[in-house]
Amino acid sequence: MKVLVLNCGSSSIKYKLYNMDDESVLAQGGVERIGLDNAFIKVKLPNGEKKQIMHDMPDHKEGVNFVFKCLLDPEIGAIKDLKEIDAVGHRVVQGGDKFKESVIVDKSVEDGIEELCDLAPVHNAGHLKGIRAVDSLMPGTPQVCVFDNAFHSTMPDYAYLYAIPYELYEKYHVRRYGFHGTSHRYVSKRVCEILGLDQNNSKIITCHIGNGGSVAAVLNGKVLDTSMGLTPLAGLMMGSRCGDIDASAVTYLMEKLNMKPQEMADFLNKKSGVLGITGISSDMRDIENAANEGNEKAQLALRMYEYRIKKYIGAYTAAMGGVDAIVFTAGVGENQTGLREEACKNLEYLGIKINKEVNDKVRGEEAIISTDDSKVKVVVVPTDEEIVIARDTMDLVANK
Repeated sequence: MKVLVLNCGSSSIKYKLYNMDDESVLAQGGVERIGLDNAFIKVKLPNGEKKQIMHDMPDHKEGVNFVFKCLLDPEIGAIKDLKEIDAVGHRVVQGGDKFKESVIVDKSVEDGIEELCDLAPVHNAGHLKGIRAVDSLMPGTPQVCVFDNAFHSTMPDYAYLYAIPYELYEKYHVRRYGFHGTSHRYVSKRVCEILGLDQNNSKIITCHIGNGGSVAAVLNGKVLDTSMGLTPLAGLMMGSRCGDIDASAVTYLMEKLNMKPQEMADFLNKKSGVLGITGISSDMRDIENAANEGNEKAQLALRMYEYRIKKYIGAYTAAMGGVDAIVFTAGVGENQTGLREEACKNLEYLGIKINKEVNDKVRGEEAIISTDDSKVKVVVVPTDEEIVIARDTMDLVANK
C-alpha cells in the first residue's frame, strides 16, 4: 500500500509518500507561500539533494495539484499514476473533544473540523482546504485524519479542566487539549522499545522541544497531563510564544498597550518567548550562538527556557509518583546538547544523571544520554510524526 501524508498549514503543505510494505519514503517535500507571491515547492531527491521549483499557487487546491505533478514527474517523481496512491493521511491540529482517535474522512468529519476552527482558526482552516483539495483532485481516494491532540484525550478531567465556571466548559469546550500528540505518542512508545520497558507499566516524560514546545506525562502508555492548553500558547517558553502567564498580566497589558483581543493573541504568540526576551530571533540556534558570544539577554533567555523545562519534569514526576525515562525530541531537543544537560541539572535526587561525554556528541539520533547507574534513563529519540499518520491511515483503510 502507498500512503501519502499531508500536513497542510495556512500557506504551506508538507508531504511524504510511503511504501507501507517496508515503510520506506518514496518522495517528500514541501510547498511554501500558497496564496502569496514567489510560491515554490522544495523536493528532496533520493540522493539527499533538494530541488526548488517556483510555481504560482493561489490556493491549496493548486498547491496539492502541484504536489501531485511533482510526484508524477519522470525526473523527480516516484509514481506513474495517481491511482498508485491508495490513501491520504492528514495531520489535523485541533480535534477538540469531538475526535479522540484517528478517523476516515466523510462529510461529518469535515463538518466537525470546520466547527472546531474557532479553537484553531489558522491551522484547521488549512487542513480542511487540503482535505477538500484531495476530494476534488482524487475523488474516491480514502482519506484519514490524525488529530494532534487525540493522544492527550486520555487526560482525566481533573487535569484538563480549568478552574472557571463549569458551564463554560459545557458551552464553549474551554479546557486543556494539548498538542504535539502524534510526536509524544511516537517517542513514548519508541523509548519503551529502546529500553525494553513494558509500555503498559511505565512512567515516561516526553519533552517535544522545537520552535513550539510541550511536555507530557505518559503513565502506562496514556497521557496523564500535558503542558499546552486550549491552544498551543500555554506551557513552556517557546520561540515566539510566551508560554504560561498570569491572565491578569494579559488584561493589564491590553489596557496599557491599547490592544484588542486578537492583537494581544498575536503579540503573545508571535512576538514573545525567546524572541521577545532577546530581540534577536525565535531560533534557539541563534540564541545559543549569541549567548556564547556574551549576549546577556540571550543568556537570560536560555536560563528561562531551560528552567521551565526542568519545572515541568519535576511536576510530572510528582504527578506520576516517579519516572522511568525522560525523552527529548524535536529540533531543539534532538540537537541542542547544552539545553538537555541544563534541563536535567540538579535532578540527581530523582535518580537522573546525564553522561556529559555522550550527551555532547548526540545530535539528531537515538541515544541514551544518561549514565549507566542513572535510575532514570534520559534518551534522545528523533520524532517521526509522519510515520504515525501513515500507519493509522493504512490500518483504518485496510480494516474498512
